[in-house]
Amino acid sequence: MTQVDILQAKKRFLELVERAAAGEEVIISKDEKPLVKLGPVVSQKGRRRFGSAKGLITIPREFDDPLEDFKEYT
Repeated sequence: MTQVDILQAKKRFLELVERAAAGEEVIISKDEKPLVKLGPVVSQKGRRRFGSAKGLITIPREFDDPLEDFKEYT
């Protein structure tokens, strides 16, 4: 974690943004009180689409046939 005064942050802005983008937490303070926290943007997962797995899964024709082990129960 890096803590920087707001005046120093103004001078070192690009460096601080690069550090935050790399995953480091950067705190910008004013009068020695934390004011802002910089961090990387976490990408959101896309929305689910109906039918997106179409063609990826196949069910064999014999799927519903009775199992050999259970023939005596039918």
